[in-house]
Amino acid sequence: MERVNQTSSVSEFILLGLSSRPEDQKPLFMLFLIMYLVTIMGNLLIILAICTDSKLQTPMYFFLSFLSFIDICLTTTIVPRMLVNFLSEKTISYAGCLTQMYFFYAFGNTDSFILAVMAYDRYVAICDPMHYITTMSHRRCVLLVAFSCSFTHLHSLLHTLLLNHLTFCNSNVIHHFICDLSPLMKLSCSPTFLNEIVIMTEGPIVLVTPFLFITFSYIRIFIAVLKIPSAAGKRKAFSTCGSHLSVVTLFYGSIFYVYLQPLSTYTVQDHIVTIVHTAVSSMLNPFIYSLRNKDLKQGLRKLMSKRKSQAALS
Repeated sequence: MERVNQTSSVSEFILLGLSSRPEDQKPLFMLFLIMYLVTIMGNLLIILAICTDSKLQTPMYFFLSFLSFIDICLTTTIVPRMLVNFLSEKTISYAGCLTQMYFFYAFGNTDSFILAVMAYDRYVAICDPMHYITTMSHRRCVLLVAFSCSFTHLHSLLHTLLLNHLTFCNSNVIHHFICDLSPLMKLSCSPTFLNEIVIMTEGPIVLVTPFLFITFSYIRIFIAVLKIPSAAGKRKAFSTCGSHLSVVTLFYGSIFYVYLQPLSTYTVQDHIVTIVHTAVSSMLNPFIYSLRNKDLKQGLRKLMSKRKSQAALS
């Protein structure tokens, strides 16, 4: 299945998705619909629990609520389009494709930066607890979130504008379930040298810098925890970081596998791994944080009990 536009540029693309077999479309639709609903409900519950519980009005939970919001935005950028493609024609307009790619990179990289900010929050809480309240003031927390959003949106805008200058005059079939840089650049019939230079220079800086910051923070945390004399103190310190480390491993493991490689080595199998940080990670985050956090579990119980009492009164 391939459509070729005879003019200098195509007006739409075809997203082949995860499978081209007709018998796979309905099972995949049901699978991703369930995943999407679980993601939305799970992350909304996290946000509501944090907003309604006074005990959770701390920097750590402020960042967690924003991470949940970004996860909702990221999956909404990707999954609804997939659901449409499973049951109908797999086309997406040129403008729609670039718009999806813009928000995919903007929200995906914001996730990365917020994870780095959360690591910094844990570093200050464990390594410099006496100055935690002043260091992680509300103003600084808001500034950190604002920087994470604005910088990543500028990064996404740069790549979107560079891609918009390319010409697509041959195949318009994207071997992926989303509009991603590498498969789109493979379709270009104009030189992509500038795009590749920016991807291989600016791209790793945006991607790797938050990860290095997280790594450095946890090295310092690990050293500080080892100095705690009591075993109970060590367990308590590590328990506040366990959930975050699990999410970081899941998120960055899939991203590094897909994006830290040359364009020429990008294969169809890579888009399967992309599902991990676009859908699976966002779906699992609420479970990872709530199952290993007593305060958050208590906040969720309070939220559910309120809902039940309100339903009983009505």
